[in-house]
Amino acid sequence: MENMNVLVLAYLGDAIYELYIREYLVKYKYDKVGILQNCATHYVSAKAQSKFLLDMLQQQFLTKEECDIVRRARNHKSHKAPKGTSIIVYKNATGLEAMIGYLYLKQQYSRIREMITYIIEKVGN
Repeated sequence: MENMNVLVLAYLGDAIYELYIREYLVKYKYDKVGILQNCATHYVSAKAQSKFLLDMLQQQFLTKEECDIVRRARNHKSHKAPKGTSIIVYKNATGLEAMIGYLYLKQQYSRIREMITYIIEKVGN
C-alpha cells in the first residue's frame, strides 16, 4: 500500500472522511438535511480539510508514516485545482484524504476515529 497511487488513496479517503463526518453530524447534531449539508461544509471542503491538515502537522499529531503519505500526495503532479480553490489548499486537502484512505486500507479504524475527533474538536473551538 505504501506504493499505491496517492490519488487512488485520496479518492477512497474522500469517501471515508465524508462518511465519518456525516455519521457524527447525524448521530450527535442535527436531524434536518438542509442543516446537515450546511454544517458538513465546515468539515468537508478543501479549505477546511487543508486547515485541519496544517493544524495536525503543526501540532505533530501525525506519525512519520502518515506524514510520508501526506507528503507524497501533496507532491503529486496536479496542474489544476477546483474553481475557487488554490492549488496549495487543494493539495493539502488531497493529502488529508490520501492519509485517511491509507489508514482505512490498513484497517486502522481507531486512528481514523482519533483524527475525526481531533477535527471535530477543532471546529468546536
